[in-house]
Amino acid sequence: MNKEIVIATNNRGKQKEYLEMLNPIGYMVLTPRDLCVESNPEENGKNYRENSYIKALALSKLVHRPVIADDSGFEVEGLDGFPGLYSSRFADEYGGDYHKAGLALNEKLGDNPNRNAKFHCCICLLEKEDAKPLYFEGDFKGTLLPSWSGDHGFGYDPFFHSEELNLDMGLASDEIKNKVSHRGKALQKLLVYLAIK
Repeated sequence: MNKEIVIATNNRGKQKEYLEMLNPIGYMVLTPRDLCVESNPEENGKNYRENSYIKALALSKLVHRPVIADDSGFEVEGLDGFPGLYSSRFADEYGGDYHKAGLALNEKLGDNPNRNAKFHCCICLLEKEDAKPLYFEGDFKGTLLPSWSGDHGFGYDPFFHSEELNLDMGLASDEIKNKVSHRGKALQKLLVYLAIK
């Protein structure tokens, strides 16, 4: 029988990634929407760990099941790591349109030749409300592309060229992305923990 775990997001793209990774080891991945609850705590942490814990704790109080929450960001080196923690909020300034947000990042970068960029992900696992939070992190390095490339992935993916794959992530299949992405790397660490529990 599948064990249940709830992810602190209603983002179908994220749910699909988690589903593909956690289903094979016997986990049913649920979202707040699946359980008819709503959890939108203020993400006022100073770093990815704090934000992921804020989201995990708020949801844990509502669903009374093991919860995973992640906080991710897209960091552009030539912009001193911006948008980072504010990646989603920056896109929200453009109505949640990541195409416009990616173009705006390029505009901010201007003539700066440093296009190095990375995605960072921190997953917080809270097995119950009063449990000690466990963290699993991953980085995915590459460069900011000057224009949108491909239509796979979500968020800033089509503006990102992976060093590891030598491939624009908007052109990568889900299977390839899950193996090397920031969330994929953090998830692999989580999988090892869950598999040996």
